[in-house]
Amino acid sequence: MTVGLVIVSHSSKIAQGTVELAAQMAPSVTMRAAGGTDDDGIGTSFDKVSTAIGEAESGDGVVVLCDLGSAVLTTETALDFLDDEQRRRVSLADAPIVEGAVAGAVAAETGGDVAAVVSAAEHAGRGGLSSPAPSTSIDSSGPGGPEKRTVTLVNRDGLHARPAADFVKMASGFDARITVNGVDAKSLLGIMSLGLVRGRDVELAADGPEASKAIAELAGLIETGFGEK
Repeated sequence: MTVGLVIVSHSSKIAQGTVELAAQMAPSVTMRAAGGTDDDGIGTSFDKVSTAIGEAESGDGVVVLCDLGSAVLTTETALDFLDDEQRRRVSLADAPIVEGAVAGAVAAETGGDVAAVVSAAEHAGRGGLSSPAPSTSIDSSGPGGPEKRTVTLVNRDGLHARPAADFVKMASGFDARITVNGVDAKSLLGIMSLGLVRGRDVELAADGPEASKAIAELAGLIETGFGEK
């Protein structure tokens, strides 16, 4: 099970489109769109939000993202109608719905709890695209590192959204600090902000207990083109 996401927007199309986009990068995460009024007009719906929260909850909690102030008010009203146990498992993230949904969904896909998903989503809205980790520098001393390798992107579109998400999911599984061209390898938006296209070199660096394994497997993922031609 993973943390679920709910997208609350004044537009049903915006909510649904955001869910569709985030699902491309986190297919195992349960996401629900709660956009528009009951008849799909512009506005918000208490019933839609309440239903979406219930459907997104799989036992690990739910994170809700809203587009405008009244969407927040509708969501808070829906939360007030939950019992105490349900309410403790739902968090409202102060994040932009598109960037926040993408970052939060990937965090949920890689096993993050509600706090981690909220942190990923909110960090995406603070103007910085790198990870919220305090430092991405690689320690040159001690066991388990550093490991470094440079590989060339061969897939046609480079590190666009889907392969970047695949990369982050793999990187998140290693007990190591990993960077890609100096950016935290576990930050989806950080990697995408690099604008790495076909033919560009990717500088991988890691330290920690699984540094060698991480570099080898991540380099292999890049060299095989992420399954793309």
